[in-house]
Parts: sequence; structure tokens; C-alpha cells
Amino acid sequence: MVWPRFMANASTGPANKGKNWLKRKGNSGHYCAGTIQPFNLNNQIMEDAVKRVLALIYGVAAYLFFLGTLAYAVGFVGNIGVPKSIDSATRSSLGVAIAINALLLAGFAIQHSVMARQGFKRMWTRIVPKCVERSTYVFAASLALAQLFWQWRAITDTVWDLRGSVAGTILTISFWMGWAVLLVSTYLVNHFELFGLEQVWTYFRGREPQPASFRTPGFYRVVRHPIYAGFVIAFWSAPVMTVGHLIFSIATTGYILVGIAFEERDLITFYGQTYREYRQHVPMLVPFLKRGKASAELEVAEVREETAS
Repeated sequence: MVWPRFMANASTGPANKGKNWLKRKGNSGHYCAGTIQPFNLNNQIMEDAVKRVLALIYGVAAYLFFLGTLAYAVGFVGNIGVPKSIDSATRSSLGVAIAINALLLAGFAIQHSVMARQGFKRMWTRIVPKCVERSTYVFAASLALAQLFWQWRAITDTVWDLRGSVAGTILTISFWMGWAVLLVSTYLVNHFELFGLEQVWTYFRGREPQPASFRTPGFYRVVRHPIYAGFVIAFWSAPVMTVGHLIFSIATTGYILVGIAFEERDLITFYGQTYREYRQHVPMLVPFLKRGKASAELEVAEVREETAS
């Protein structure tokens, strides 16, 4: 998305032909500051107001798009009330279906991981203002997810069918519990900051964003990544597990584990020893699971590597 820069190409005013009537604005320090400042104060105020309104509209639109894709994801994975679900989507030959589904999953994983890395963010915010960086990330992730829903190929061979049994009932309940854990966990941290609304609202009000503090409320005292845990529970809680659903669950679970490894590197960069201690005492996804020896040795190696650098 190209952020609007009003009057960016203007160099002369109608009444002062040949004379500069705009000047470059210095680095104001504001995380979504404009780059041009008219001499005319009224023009500057109007330009700034338009930018704030556009940022807010864009952030709200990206958030609503996310809500729509999240709601569709529940129906897609659970085969509930959507025109194309994981088991009722377009069908192709087995080889073609696996290839297309793998590309769709890889596309989402690459977008989701690359855009979340700090190096990419530093480069990206040279183009996109910081106040809408998170909203842009949310929009791109939702777009990749919507494409997956649209182009997914169903593979309906049955792995297990537990409908009508106690186990099937338990899986149905845990399916909804997984989504509930996911949603509640977003509010335990900061739901609106996580999905970009707080950033655009802060900019709209003309305030500077406050740095996030490290907190471990609710589910975060039991597992380090309850949002991901909710996804894993929901994806695997299928009374009827098809081959296509199984491929989806294996791929997304693998991506989550890889994504956590990258995310925790960033968290250690931000919070240092505080997060290392948290990681030592709280399991990743499974409550009350003790850390293995290999995991502890890996963390020691990471500390040594950071100390050496």
C-alpha cells in the first residue's frame, strides 16, 4: 500500500509562482509524522487531520477484515456454516490437491513470519508509517488466510470418524474450547494493540505510543503461548478427521513450533533476562510440562552465543 502524501509533488504556490511555498519537515520524533510542512498553518492542520482520519479508517477496515477471516476460519476448520470448508472445498487429484494445499500453507507461513521479524519491520516502515504497520500486517495475514480458504483442495479420505461416541463429543467440546482460549488470550495481553487498532487510535488522538510492559496474566502463567495453544487444540479437535484435515493440522502445528522459535528470539531481545526466566519456569504450549534437558541446553547455548557477540 502506498501511503498518501498530500501535495508531495507541489513546489510552487498559485500566488507565488517560482517561489517555494512548502518546506521539508525535520524529524519530529512522532512515529507517524508527515514529511512535508506547508508554511500555511491551516493547510498543515487540514493535512494532518486527513492523515489521522485515513489511518483510523484503514486500521478499522483491516481489523474488520481480520474478524471476518477469523469467523470464517472457525467454520472452515469445523465444517460449520460456510460455503467452502476444509472437507467440502474444491476437489482435485491427490497429487494436485497436496501440491496446491502445500503452496497455500507455505504462502501464509512465509507472510506471517517474515512480516513479523524486526529486520523486515525496520525496512517496511520506511515505506509504511509506523502507526499503520501493524494494521498492514494484520491485513496481509488475513488476505493470505482468505486465499487459503478460497483455493483449498479437499481430501476427504477418512482417518477417523468418532461421531456419536464419547470421544467425538469430547473433541467437539475441545474444538470450541480451543477457539475460546485463543480469543480470551488476545484480551489478556492487549487485543486492540495486537491487531493494530490501538496504534491507529493513538495516532488519531495525536499521542505517542507507550512501550509494552512484560506481563503474564491468566493463561500466560500456565503456558507461554496460549494463543497458539488455542489454535493447536482447535485444529486437532475433529470428530471426523480426513486426510486433508490431517495435513492441515500437521502443517500448521509444525509452523507454530517454528514460528515460536523465531518469536521468542525477538522477545528475548526486547525483555532480556526477564523473558529467559519466564521461559525457564513456564512451558511453551502444554500446561505443567517440564522442560527437557535438550531445551535447557539449547537456552544455555543461546546465552553463550549472545554473550560472545
